[in-house]
Parts: sequence; C-alpha cells; structure tokens
Amino acid sequence: MAPHAPISPQEAADRLAIRELIDAYAHCADRRDAEGQMALFTKDTRFLVFMDATATEPTQELHGREALAPVFDNLNTYRATTHFNGQSTVSLDGGRATGESYCIAHHISVDDSGQRTIMIASIRYLDTFAKHDGEWLFAERRLMVDWTETRPCTP
Repeated sequence: MAPHAPISPQEAADRLAIRELIDAYAHCADRRDAEGQMALFTKDTRFLVFMDATATEPTQELHGREALAPVFDNLNTYRATTHFNGQSTVSLDGGRATGESYCIAHHISVDDSGQRTIMIASIRYLDTFAKHDGEWLFAERRLMVDWTETRPCTP
C-alpha cells in the first residue's frame, strides 16, 4: 500500500463530515426518521434508484427533498432494518465532492401468518455532495442494487 499524502485539517474535517453524512443516512433509515433523512439532502436534490445496477435507466427518479418522503416512508413496511456501511471513496473539489460507498442492508418482514423473511441487499451509493453554509449534504444520490437475497428468518 502506498503511503498516504498529507492532507490539510480542512480536508480531514470535510472527509469526516461526509462520512458522518453517509452514516447518518443509514441511522435515520433504521430508526424510521424520514424527516431526519430528508434533511440530509439539498432542497433541489436528485435521488435515483437502480434496482438492477446494470440497467441504463433508473427504476425510480425523484427530484427535490420533499419528493423523498414516500421512499423513506416505505421502510415502514419492514419490521426492522439494519444497514451496515462499508468502504467508501470521496473526491473533494472545493464545496463539491463525489463518492461511492458500499452498504449491506438487511430488511426483516413478517407476513399475515407470522412467517418472517429477511431480504439482504448489496447496495452501492454513487453520490454527489454539496457544502451549504458549512454543512455537507447529498446533492444527488444514486442507489445501485447489485444483488438481493430473500430467505426465511427465525427470531
């Protein structure tokens, strides 16, 4: 592994703030805090969902922070979720940045008969970040589903 070039305190702070933004998104999702999740985005954000990461067109495309409410509310269809954030890369360019982060998302469902299932999704997020009034936000988030697995689950 090559040695890492020195970075300024401001770059270190920006990188930490972006990672905390990524983690806050997962935390809000798992706590069903749709308002908190929406607050992590710019007012004019774009959110694109690719249920098949190899597709050229998104399954769903939303514009504006307020349009995100139904997507985040949809998590209430699950009994529980846990999102584990993995590796991420970020490229800074002043008050803008781009990045890719990995997530393994676990979704527990219970049907009317009481049967539990778990759906596990391997997700990559392709992000564009913008710094507004000293705070990093998602300007665009592309949710790329690489694969899913659904199976019975016991408590």
